[in-house]
Amino acid sequence: MSEKEEIREVRKAHRFNEAVLVDYLREHLGGFSGSLNVRQFGYGQSNPTYLLTDTETGRGYVLRKKPPGKLLPSAHAVDREYKIIKALGKTDVPVPEVYLLCQEESIVGTPFYVMAHVKGRIFRQPTIPEARDAAERGAILDAMNDTLVRIHAVDLDAAGLADFGKPGNYMARQTGRWTKQYLASQTDDIQSMDRLMAWLADNVPDDDTTSIVHGDFRLENMIVHPVEPRIIAVLDWELSTLGHPLADLAYNCMGYHLPADDNVKFGYMGIDFQATGIPTEDDYVKAYCRRTGRQEIPDWTFYIAFSLFRIAAIVQGVYKRGLDGNASASDAQTYGEQVRGLADVAWDLVQKNSND
Repeated sequence: MSEKEEIREVRKAHRFNEAVLVDYLREHLGGFSGSLNVRQFGYGQSNPTYLLTDTETGRGYVLRKKPPGKLLPSAHAVDREYKIIKALGKTDVPVPEVYLLCQEESIVGTPFYVMAHVKGRIFRQPTIPEARDAAERGAILDAMNDTLVRIHAVDLDAAGLADFGKPGNYMARQTGRWTKQYLASQTDDIQSMDRLMAWLADNVPDDDTTSIVHGDFRLENMIVHPVEPRIIAVLDWELSTLGHPLADLAYNCMGYHLPADDNVKFGYMGIDFQATGIPTEDDYVKAYCRRTGRQEIPDWTFYIAFSLFRIAAIVQGVYKRGLDGNASASDAQTYGEQVRGLADVAWDLVQKNSND
């Protein structure tokens, strides 16, 4: 699906007074002419995202805001998104240029920030059916691997991000946090989820390696150069913090444990790796280790199981907001079965590798 097809009229629940926004941008956004067209991106499950077009200059901007309604604690932190994107703009991590952050609710109803509209390719399917051939597909995924390494290599002090999260004890804190988030939005009893939460709490690795972690690192959250197999922008930094880099890597590898035809959309199980150019999980992880100087990754089962658990908790939140009528995506109410499916996969993985 092209970006043009994904841009649509602003959903009723996410509309705001555009004249008020125009007045604000005229005062705070340099180069803005004062004439604006507002459309909404159809994708995105958390923070409503809009394409703003200056109708006089043709210049495009992207606005991301908190959603309306009652929100879970610490969720939808657009101020944190703004801070890290701005800081990373001075590193070799590819991010859009950010222009302003507004925490006043009187402008568009909730806090928001504005960044550049980066034009390129966004691949919604991790198997990249749009790729010209297997070689390009493999090169794009290798570029994604390299980009993840760049994120984890950022010097926290030099980037001004040493206070972006709590150092140490990350996996234990994340397990506790997402357990609370899941329980706060729980709608059904899922036995595999209950067992998984208990196992994760009892099996946290004793490793406090700390780096920037994106928190939602997957191909869909990146813009690829229009013709080259190169990442030109990493998007959706809402869940970023200081944490363990292997949490990011495992999350990025979840697709290897999910069917390619699953409605979760990011499965690689059952595909022909050689024919498609997609690296195997072992090759992808080895490429990351080679770039970072790691010799091995202990406790890989934990990191994969945790990643599946966390995405299940996130999807549960989207599902609950859909039931409440506050979700950013129009299909959010269909996500209920995905939570159970993700939890089942994670618990099966734990049982299979319980003797590792």
